[in-house]
Amino acid sequence: MSSIGIVSPQSMHFAAPLKLQSGAQLADYTLVYETYGTLNAERSNAVLVCHALNASHHVAGMYVGDPKSVGWWNNMVGPGKPLDTERFFVIGVNNLGSCFGSTGPMHRNPATGNPYGAAFPVVTVEDWVAAQARLADALGIEQFAAVMGGSLGGMQALAWSMMYPARLRHCMVIASTPKLSAQNIAFNDVARQAILSDPDYRGGDFYAHGVVPKNGLRVARMVGHITYLSNDDMAEKFGRKLRNAAATADYKFDFGIDFEIESYLRYQGDKFSEYFDANTYLLITKALDYFDPARAFDGDLKAALANTEAEFFVASFSTDWRFAPERSREIVQALVSNRRRVTYAEIDAPHGHDAFLLEDARYMNMVRAYYQRIWDATPGKEQA
Repeated sequence: MSSIGIVSPQSMHFAAPLKLQSGAQLADYTLVYETYGTLNAERSNAVLVCHALNASHHVAGMYVGDPKSVGWWNNMVGPGKPLDTERFFVIGVNNLGSCFGSTGPMHRNPATGNPYGAAFPVVTVEDWVAAQARLADALGIEQFAAVMGGSLGGMQALAWSMMYPARLRHCMVIASTPKLSAQNIAFNDVARQAILSDPDYRGGDFYAHGVVPKNGLRVARMVGHITYLSNDDMAEKFGRKLRNAAATADYKFDFGIDFEIESYLRYQGDKFSEYFDANTYLLITKALDYFDPARAFDGDLKAALANTEAEFFVASFSTDWRFAPERSREIVQALVSNRRRVTYAEIDAPHGHDAFLLEDARYMNMVRAYYQRIWDATPGKEQA
């Protein structure tokens, strides 16, 4: 297996207004995306990869002059990898409201000439999917071979199957859920409150003041990161090890960093605060909270999925307590009740929610086998 190598982002501007679920609209916006592989003559081998909270369009490969800029799912996507770019034409799209190029709070609001800031409209999973569908139209892709995503990306894949049932042959939902639990919403709100209560947030207009609410972003990331790891994984990596255990076996008896886990979380928080936008974090966590396709059907997920046409691949991980296997089983049960063809993998892995991003031979082999099945049935595959 080899890497895709050097890749470059592209952008596409849309002048036609996009009406959002909130009733607001974006009259003018740009989507940033990347593509890997070659679209065949029949345009039948395209795969859309949807990203999670802090990821982007940069799914695989790296940028010129920056060997550390490896795509967030580089182990999954590339030549000879489970999603093989020698067979499939893969698209990664940065969602609206993000801070990685697509129109978001950091961009100029045409109505005011200033950055949108907190005035950027709340966007939902369904809004993202509608924007992705417009990009697919512009690229001449009428139907995807598959739409795939993990976590929040899995929600987008699921929404694709309901909103545009004829536009995807396969839907791949990994480490995801049909809706957040009350506990998940609670974690998201604690993270948001950390940002909103930071004096440097300035009501969302911190750009004009030349500041960043770094303390709020640090705490938000620390809270989120705790939920991405399993207790077993955290115990194995850190346990109760002292940061300076080699020098002393004593506690410092202050409120600094004593334990390795404290050092790790603060490092993750510091790193996150340097590159992620606070308004984007608020928007994306709200999109997570609002996603509930069964709500319009009195909570009946079977009814919500009744009009789907795709075949499904659903995967979960045993120690993922953020989006537990029970949630994936709900999706599977609703699909089976609708007589959809479903492949379900529940993988015993110690890494918690982050497992969907990591190397696990069983997981990767399941995905590889499923894409082999997709490839075997792809029209015009010899032209890819």
